[in-house]
Amino acid sequence: MRHRPFALPALALALVASALNACSTTSPFGPQQETPPPAQPTVVPTLPPAFPPQDIIGRWGLAAYHKEEDRPRIEAAAAQQCSNPYVISPGPTGGVMMHLADQATPTELRLKGAPGGKTYIGPGEDPPGGMQDREVVSFDGRILILRWVDPEVQGRYGTMVYVRCGPEGTKKARPKAKPRSQAKPKST
Repeated sequence: MRHRPFALPALALALVASALNACSTTSPFGPQQETPPPAQPTVVPTLPPAFPPQDIIGRWGLAAYHKEEDRPRIEAAAAQQCSNPYVISPGPTGGVMMHLADQATPTELRLKGAPGGKTYIGPGEDPPGGMQDREVVSFDGRILILRWVDPEVQGRYGTMVYVRCGPEGTKKARPKAKPRSQAKPKST
């Protein structure tokens, strides 16, 4: 038998085609192990918040601190801001109207509960703890302390301290002055 000059390249081509076919997902040699899909980011479930939105609606004195040791002084400074209060009003769909970082107009935000008893305030479409959220550090009905989740924003704005102001039109109670003693008439 004579060797045909094109037989060797044809054989090589058939081997390459067979090898490529073995790499496909439908192999004649049985099922191939598939690469697992990329891991999805963990979604934190939204739970009920620690308090309802109406608990924070009102007028607030506002200040901020960067160091925890400044907190008592900043709480007092926030209370002094009631002459020019920050107003948290009800949102049109059940949230609260507050400002997001670097925005001049308020946006409707939601109170979102998260595992571990945490509560966040932020856009409703984001899961709890989203980068535009603020974590409620503490709230006792009179003082609300919020920390920005985004570290860059937290570095610029600090931890926000809101101190509840009295109803509009009320003045801060002054301590009562002692009555002046009446001068006794001089006897002549």
